[in-house]
Amino acid sequence: MNKNLSYIAFAITALLSPSPARADAPNTPDLPQEYIELMGKADIAIADKNWDEAEQYLLQALSSNPDNPLNVLILSNLGIVQYNLGRDSLALNSLNKAHYLAPRSVTVLSNRADILLAMGRDSIANIDYAAISSLDSSNIEARYMNAMLSLRQGDTLTSRQQCQAMIDIAADSIQTNIANASYLSATEQWEKAIPFYTKILAKDPSSHFYGARAVCYLMLGRLNDASADITTGLEHNPTDNELYLYRAYLNKMRYMHDDALDDLRRALNQKHQ
Repeated sequence: MNKNLSYIAFAITALLSPSPARADAPNTPDLPQEYIELMGKADIAIADKNWDEAEQYLLQALSSNPDNPLNVLILSNLGIVQYNLGRDSLALNSLNKAHYLAPRSVTVLSNRADILLAMGRDSIANIDYAAISSLDSSNIEARYMNAMLSLRQGDTLTSRQQCQAMIDIAADSIQTNIANASYLSATEQWEKAIPFYTKILAKDPSSHFYGARAVCYLMLGRLNDASADITTGLEHNPTDNELYLYRAYLNKMRYMHDDALDDLRRALNQKHQ
């Protein structure tokens, strides 16, 4: 997990770059050379995914200049590095410290939410995703995660609200369409879910989404449409056991009991391979 690792060297460069003089501008203290060098080494280690070295450099930078405001970025990166080292508790502790120093930092919240989610602490992660949505209304990733996790937790109201907000902000985003399709399917609004799955399939024609749309067709009794999606899905992935389950159900609805049993056996065999 490293998608939210900040390039601290960039932040340092921005801080040290000359800017137009202002009479009311406070003097910006120079950063210690040791601090800058450690951050540069940390960035290189992070880019190379050398997590042990990256952790050492980040910890040295923290101890060398404990009051530096850039330590928020260091702690945020340190949390991700420690997570990649398998040190979940230390990673969460680092990100909690970063959040304490910068409670409105979307980057810190996002990193912490991702780690909480990876640790299986979905409900707490969802609180962070909701907070990100409040701080940055255009953050589709956070809205998507909040919508999906809320749906999983049975909070259909929050999921619906986030789905609508995503439509308003980025109607063509695949995440918007996945969230809406998932919400509508979960609430058995099969007809409304189909157009969203169709948009998803235009960008990601995977067997999973063909299967999801096939379920909608099955629930609506549109057996020919369901059959077409199942067939296409199996062409993309002949080992997708869920599609064989759906085809078994389809064959049962068509009173093709022997074919239904064959598909059921095949689905179970695929699952245990």
